Amino acid sequence: MSPLPIATAAVPAAAANHPNSPVFSGLWIALVTPFKDGAVDHPALAALTARLRAEGVSGFVACGSTGEAAALEKAEQLQVLETTLEAARDLPVVMGVSGYHQGQVLDQVQALACYPLAGLLVSAPHYIRPSQDGLLHWFRAIADASTVPVVIYDIPYRTGATLTPETLLALAAHPRIQAIKDCGGSTAKTQALIADGRLQVLTGEDAQIFNTLALGGAGAISACAHWQTPQFVELVGLLRGGDLPQARRTWQALQPWIEACFAEPNPAPLKAMLAHAGEMRNELRAPMMAASEALVQRLQAL
Repeated sequence: MSPLPIATAAVPAAAANHPNSPVFSGLWIALVTPFKDGAVDHPALAALTARLRAEGVSGFVACGSTGEAAALEKAEQLQVLETTLEAARDLPVVMGVSGYHQGQVLDQVQALACYPLAGLLVSAPHYIRPSQDGLLHWFRAIADASTVPVVIYDIPYRTGATLTPETLLALAAHPRIQAIKDCGGSTAKTQALIADGRLQVLTGEDAQIFNTLALGGAGAISACAHWQTPQFVELVGLLRGGDLPQARRTWQALQPWIEACFAEPNPAPLKAMLAHAGEMRNELRAPMMAASEALVQRLQAL
């Protein structure tokens, strides 16, 4: 598969590079990567993306943690991106970027420059646990090298690196750092970022969708919303419109699914549900294991 021409970009360059671009808002899907007999199942990925697009989502993230990106070869990651871009059509697509070797990550960023991306989702370097100065250098170097906006992926329980509010607010001054996928685990930090207003705050924790949007956050990057997608789209619309009573009712109805979706490591429960619906095989790459039979039965009962 060859890179799609830049002319087909889902987001106009002017909009994508404008500070506080509204593109990073609403309900985004952190896509799973379907597998079939050990290989990426591109027809299943295309069909899934098309179904989600038709159900009203705002955009897609390819090759994030839900997409098992760490288990994909670099060539596979680009192929997943190409399939997603083609199936997403006019919706924006963000590509996940991670690692701990800065030179290799910068090479990856440069290799992505020829794709029509809305942005890059960039996590802190895992395993190394650098200082706050080291984290500032990491994100600024990547943003300097990128041709598209950067979405900070703040997820300390995966990377081992905690970004302080002061560091995040300093990074917000960079013209290409425009949003955050907030899995930082601190309501105070979330509120500080929303109040500052320079970064678009999208929660990356499905259990925090209601709270983050009610506080004024821009949206969510969700795994759970692969399933019951219209209800999640409705929830985000209700919260952004200020209809809290109806939003509470919609939110409560989604609770059993959200709880079950994270009862075992993501994306195993999610893939089990999508396989039950006939959208893909219930297949993951080791060391990820399929959901337990007990959880599968619980999911099917939903």
